Amino acid sequence: MDLLVTRKGAIRAGSGEYGIIPGSMGTGSYIVKGLGNEKAFNSASHGAGRRMSRNAAKRRFTTKDLEDQTRGVECRKDSGVVDEIPGAYKPIEQVIDQQRDLVEVVAKLKQVVCVKG
Repeated sequence: MDLLVTRKGAIRAGSGEYGIIPGSMGTGSYIVKGLGNEKAFNSASHGAGRRMSRNAAKRRFTTKDLEDQTRGVECRKDSGVVDEIPGAYKPIEQVIDQQRDLVEVVAKLKQVVCVKG
């Protein structure tokens, strides 16, 4: 049987395939190697994933919160990107831990620059 897999919100994670799983604009990213989990169609998440909507993030967070959460990262810190605040995303470490059966962590990258819009 032929199977065509399309991925939305996922990366290829076939056995030995390298990929990157980014965190939010204030957290690190991971270089991973796929484990070829057939039950997951050789896929893994493509990032931290939102835990709140853009509108909810705009209501909850301020530019001061954005400055605090992105300290040490060179990036925009204005109201136009408050919806991208790290607090609006799931913790990337937790996301990685929940897919240890899909990927092997090769390296963790520390973010120093983030370019948004």
